[in-house]
Amino acid sequence: MSSGAVNFFLMQLLLIAVVLILHTYIGLHVIRRTLIFSDLALDQLAALGILLCIVVNSNEETGNAVQLNDPITYIWALVAVTFGSFLLAVIKPKSKNIPREAVIGIMFAISLLACFAITDPVNGGEMLFDGTLKGDLDFVTWGLVKVTVIVYLLLLAFHYVFRKRFIALADTPESLKNAWLWEFLFFLSQGIITILIVPVAGVFLAYVFLMLPAAMATMFKKDWKLALLLGWCLGFIACALGLFASYNMWDLRFFENWPYSSTLVVFMGVFFLTALLIRCIKPLKASDTIKGTCG
Repeated sequence: MSSGAVNFFLMQLLLIAVVLILHTYIGLHVIRRTLIFSDLALDQLAALGILLCIVVNSNEETGNAVQLNDPITYIWALVAVTFGSFLLAVIKPKSKNIPREAVIGIMFAISLLACFAITDPVNGGEMLFDGTLKGDLDFVTWGLVKVTVIVYLLLLAFHYVFRKRFIALADTPESLKNAWLWEFLFFLSQGIITILIVPVAGVFLAYVFLMLPAAMATMFKKDWKLALLLGWCLGFIACALGLFASYNMWDLRFFENWPYSSTLVVFMGVFFLTALLIRCIKPLKASDTIKGTCG
């Protein structure tokens, strides 16, 4: 393997390793609070902000075109997820006939259809929309890795300092004062990690990054620290295998032309199904598991 290829894969692996730490932690909160599609809604809102930025600021006559990973797109995405985070924090239907997850699903559907609406009339709009779904590994640079590491470390520090309040949202929300504010800050931090990863990974892989490692961990561990460690390890191994497979590093025809995002989703899915099968065949002690899992 050439030095350029080694540098390329080290860059991808480092980005995945950093991303999975915070995504797995946030995912544990999302699963324990049964806000399963909140991240998908925020991912799609980030994509909407990016697409709006491109459509509004690009000019075909002058040849001025904004790309998916231009700095200005991150600003528009941040505005979109901030608005979405506020809605997620304050809209809590009191009626049991309208579960909170239904509101989240509606937000996702509206965001998705809005993406269709704004890209359909634009030349090349289909490619732009497809790009937000699949992402593009070529957008990854050492500069992006550095920015991601810094932002994620700041968010990790923030969540560590206020960990008792965020954990209270999951375990004892009735004991928390100004719960809506901490809800907003939780969703906003979730949205910030979204806008950094969507241009690279796409909407669906960004969602998988957050949900599947945490879902696998909660099948086996109740302790927050152990669950975080287990989820990160399983997620990183699955992503590393998917990354190598998507670039034919094993020289296997079966993986020929598999796109980056879809391949990582497939490998993460295989790991998740395997963990689910193990969990169902061999139930663990009640003290080591999360209520509601198989067995």
